[in-house]
Amino acid sequence: PGLRVWISRADNPARKLKYTWELAEADGRIYGTDTGLPNRLVRKLLENRQLPWLTGYDEVVPEKRYGERSRVDFWLRRGRRETYLEVKNCHLLYPDGRAYFPDAVSDRASAHLRELAAVAGPRVRAHVLFVCQMPGVKEVRPSDAHDPTFAATAREVRRQGVTFSAIEVLHTPDHLTVTRRLPVSLRPYAVERVARWRKTARRPQSRSSGTAKEKEELRNLTTVV
Repeated sequence: PGLRVWISRADNPARKLKYTWELAEADGRIYGTDTGLPNRLVRKLLENRQLPWLTGYDEVVPEKRYGERSRVDFWLRRGRRETYLEVKNCHLLYPDGRAYFPDAVSDRASAHLRELAAVAGPRVRAHVLFVCQMPGVKEVRPSDAHDPTFAATAREVRRQGVTFSAIEVLHTPDHLTVTRRLPVSLRPYAVERVARWRKTARRPQSRSSGTAKEKEELRNLTTVV
């Protein structure tokens, strides 16, 4: 409550809601809230060859079906070289300056990783790209606190050949800018502090509750849904 937000009118008659929540402002910073934007943005970046580590392809196919029941966000090909690319919208930022994915248990996200690992090989690259629509991120991590299965699966599939990267997207009310590539860390870490931040963010706070350090952490906590 009390956040400044930006919305846009949706002209799709099939939609139940006639508006899309585009942006939110908190503590003087603007955050992207449109969960459909990452795939649209990544498609343009791929077609314009603006992701240096994902260029050199002659064909970019969105929503490519493969196997019996699998579908990947983007399939890239040049000659006999292929890349299966999955895009993840990462919107959870904690006071340590790290973005965490996912923000809740996601069996589907874990399944995507296993499907990518199944196709990875000498001529087939399997890659996950996290899109962070917020400022202040220094690193992206899998969230052991929110979905330990996803975190464990991410570490497992990396050993099987799946690679990971992330980009920072900054917004103003008028435009967006892809500013930089972000590091992704799959190293194990102490989960207790992240679990505490998660619990604090979900618990109603009174003005007198919590230690001074916890209150400061809460003020610095940003969750964009």
